This record gives sequence, structure tokens and C-alpha cells, in this order.
Amino acid sequence: MPPRHKKPLPEPVRATIDSLSHEGRGVAHLGGKAVFIDGALPGETVTFRYTRRRAKFAEGYAIDILQPSPRRAQPQCRHYTICGGCSLQHMPAADQIEHKQKVLLEQFRHIGNIEPEAILPPLRSPEWGYRRKARLGLKYVFKKEKLLIGFREKRSNYVADLETCEVLHPAIGKRITELQSFIRGLDCYDQIPQLEVAIGDNVTALIFRHLVELTVADRERLAAFQQQAQIAVYLQAGGPETVLPLNDQTATDLSYRLDQYGIEIHFRPDDFTQVNFAINNAMVARVIELLAPQSGDTVLDLFCGLGNFSLPVARQGAAVTGIEISVRLVQRARENATRNGISNVEFLAIDLMQADLAIPVFKKTYNKILIDPPRNGAREIIEHLSFDGVDKLVYVSCNPATLARDAGILVRDKGLRLQQAGILDMFPQTSHVESIALFEPR
Repeated sequence: MPPRHKKPLPEPVRATIDSLSHEGRGVAHLGGKAVFIDGALPGETVTFRYTRRRAKFAEGYAIDILQPSPRRAQPQCRHYTICGGCSLQHMPAADQIEHKQKVLLEQFRHIGNIEPEAILPPLRSPEWGYRRKARLGLKYVFKKEKLLIGFREKRSNYVADLETCEVLHPAIGKRITELQSFIRGLDCYDQIPQLEVAIGDNVTALIFRHLVELTVADRERLAAFQQQAQIAVYLQAGGPETVLPLNDQTATDLSYRLDQYGIEIHFRPDDFTQVNFAINNAMVARVIELLAPQSGDTVLDLFCGLGNFSLPVARQGAAVTGIEISVRLVQRARENATRNGISNVEFLAIDLMQADLAIPVFKKTYNKILIDPPRNGAREIIEHLSFDGVDKLVYVSCNPATLARDAGILVRDKGLRLQQAGILDMFPQTSHVESIALFEPR
């Protein structure tokens, strides 16, 4: 039987964009199906190329803007058309905020079947140079004799060929060509698939993932680079548990400050921290505003991490219990409490997705709850928790769909009302939506 060949995709076609998808793609309708087009805005007429066609929808990307929207912005980054690190640079910052708020409210309506009683004003930060955590891919292209460093290309798994990155903090974003030159001089230049970036207020760190044992010469080169570039070098030979400082001179104590609460959070470069410190500061302040912690309150902080919220809440006088799955992060949170002289907080390592609610910590009475879960949300724990006696629940989310789902449970099944909600622009120039919501008893 002769081999079956995929039907070739049509040549570039013309379309008028009707609306914007949740991911920030232009939506056109051709042949009775929706087509999601990267790089296109509502009201524009574009020529686009198909990348995928399915029975009910298709996908593509704009290759020529025939009639641009008056709202179209000029991308600041020279690599924007290739690099997949950003998706909304062609949209003005104010329009990005409006779009993200619209996405949040639509998810509340369509998934949770609810609406907030009030909309919180969006939290915004500088739109460029904000990103302090990132994973960059590396690839040596032998045919071109060139080392690539960057995010993945749009619509591809290939590494984008970057010289600068406008959203990365300048400590790394403006030094990519310098990194390329240095790594090209290593013996293992073609065996480093990833660099992990972590930038504190005090130290910039890079984790070099390497697939082969480093030579003595490469270790010496890395040590010299660490000293000259003032970048703390870490090595990763395997999984996450293999991350280690290069040598005794490697800075192992990164930190960021929450000045309004007199708190300094210490972390390792492979610990989870928010990528945008300016938004994180504003987010912590909003949590404090909404939760209104004070002496006499008992607060449960679920998915507490390093103590980013727990410690400022405890600083207001409330007794705080923070819970996190990672034993390492719990230990770091305890150390941060001690460093900051905060004693009215305890941290426990518990898997909240499989928690035994019969254990003592869940038998205690809490009048305020804070939840900051991963992208898959907190359904497993909120479905089983009692919210009797809870005056306020603040939910911080990195996924509006799971927030909307969980909000529906809290309102429908747990006797709460969605009092306020709004967005936090943690990732400007991208379609990522971070949000916060306040629930109170009905």
C-alpha cells in the first residue's frame, strides 16, 4: 500500500480579524470555522499562513498586515517575530491590561457561572526588563558554527537566535552575546542545553545544565567567568536535585526585599520565586489590604512557598500557619522567619493535593485563609475544607480558568461570595493572566 501523505496546507490567504482569543490571537472565520492567527488584532485585514487545520478550527500566523489596526503597537524587541518568549508586543500596554481583565471576567462567567461584585484596579509594573527568573535553551548549530541562546521560537521547538531580550532583567537580557561568546569557549560548548536564570536584589545567578562531565579547564574557565562577570555560577549534571554551586566562592544566598514590611526573603536560584519583583511587592500589599490581618487573627496560608505572603501577614500580628509540599521550601521559609525575627508563624510540609484532613493542622479554626496554588488550582483541598467561621479568603491565581472553576465551588458549595477580583500583570508582553480574588461569607 503506498504511503499516505498529508494534504498540503493552502498558500497564504487573506482574512479579516473579528476578535481576540484568550491567548491573544486574532480570530477570523473562514469556511465555517474559526481560525486563530498569531500577530493579528481585531479589525485588521491580514495575509496569514496556516500552521494547522482541524475539523472545527484552524491555526496560523500573520505574514502581512494589509490594513493595520490604529491600536497596533511597534514591537520593541528586534527578535519579536521569531522568539516565542512574548506574544503581545504588537498590542499597546493598556490594551494588554484590558484584554487580560476581559479574559478573567469571561472565565468567571463561562466556567464558574459567577461574577465578582467589584473589579479591583489592575496592578501594573514596568513593561520591560522585569523578568528575573527564566529558563533559556541553548543549541550549537554546526552548519552555521553558531551557538544559539534564547527562548523557543514561535510555533517551533527550535531555540531562537537572540542577541538581547527586552523582557529579561538587563543583568542577563543585555548580555546574551557575551554569554554566547563565553560558552563557545568551553570544551563542552555543544553539551549545555539549558541556562536557568535567577536574579535577586543582591546577586545574579546562572545554572548551567551540562550533559557531560566538565573538564578541569572548563571548571577553571567558569570560575574565572564567575569572578569577572560577577555572576554566581551553579552546575546541574542531572535532575533538579543535582543543582550545586560551582565552588566555595559561589554566592549561595540570593534575596529580595519587601521593604514596606521590613522583610528580606532569602532563596536559592532553583527555588520558586515570582518572576516580577515589582508586581510581587504590589501583590503582597494587595493581599495584606484584602485579608486585613491583625492581632487575634488565625491565618492559613496554603501553597506558602518561601513565606512570601506568610511573613508579611504574620508581621501584622496574625498567627499564621503556612503549608507547602516541598520540604526544602518549608525549611527555607522557617529560616526566613528566623532571619526576620518573626515567631508567630509555623510552616509545615504537606501535599495539599492528597492531604489527610484528619491531622491536627486542619482541625484548628482559622478565620482567614490565603490560597496561592499552581496552575492546576486548589480544587482537591477546597472541596474538603470547611469554611465555617472564615471571614475572608484571598485566592491568588496564575490560571484564570482554574480560579473560575474553584470560585464556582466556593460560591456554590461553600457558602462564600466573590466580593472582588482583578488582574496582576506579572508577565507584560505575554498572554499570561495572573489574578487575585477576595471571597467573604454570604
